[in-house]
Amino acid sequence: MHPLILKALDEGRPLVETEAKDVLRSYDIAVPPYRLAATENEAVAHAKDVGYPVVMKIVSPDILHKSDAHGVILNIKNAAEVRSAYEKLMGSARAYKADADIFGVLVTPMAPQGVEVIIGMNRDPQFGPVIMFGLGGIFVEVFKDVSFRITPVSKDEARSMIKEIKAYPILKGIRGAKAKDIEGIVSLIEVISRLSDEHPDLKELDLNPVFVYEDRVEVIDARMIV
Repeated sequence: MHPLILKALDEGRPLVETEAKDVLRSYDIAVPPYRLAATENEAVAHAKDVGYPVVMKIVSPDILHKSDAHGVILNIKNAAEVRSAYEKLMGSARAYKADADIFGVLVTPMAPQGVEVIIGMNRDPQFGPVIMFGLGGIFVEVFKDVSFRITPVSKDEARSMIKEIKAYPILKGIRGAKAKDIEGIVSLIEVISRLSDEHPDLKELDLNPVFVYEDRVEVIDARMIV
């Protein structure tokens, strides 16, 4: 059992984003660089370290859906904007939940836009971990264009999951667009299946969004509930 999952379990709370990403990295899953800042000065140092422009997000086990709490600020270009963003995020978090346990602010580079996909896991009381895959944005919200498999999910099953969704041609490349890294998604689904099987106390996992490029796949946001 990963020590961060055990820690969250002991403390009776979900993992925060930095912890979830630490778990993913321990499975060699690609995640853009990130730092956790507990002060404005730390945020400025971290932004310089990871490189501008950056994204800043509130990190709190009491604020799982950061957008609801105005807990994400994009495209921050300099130290003055970092300081302003840090103050805004802290204010928004307190306004959303006055007694929220705030770990700090995550600082990460602005990732270039890729094709957005979602990979999730829910632990069914009868079947165990069920893995979900779909394209992000309206494809999930409006069209419910997703596929499911019960773990363990092999590479062949992962490929089938990807091909099942109606939006698959977007990943294959349409209207002159180059094909995206489908084998990278296959590997990611397979690893998430293994992670889910190896951590029976992990109740829910949500990688959303995952950006898929022509040559790689990167997890932009991650949520884990024990």
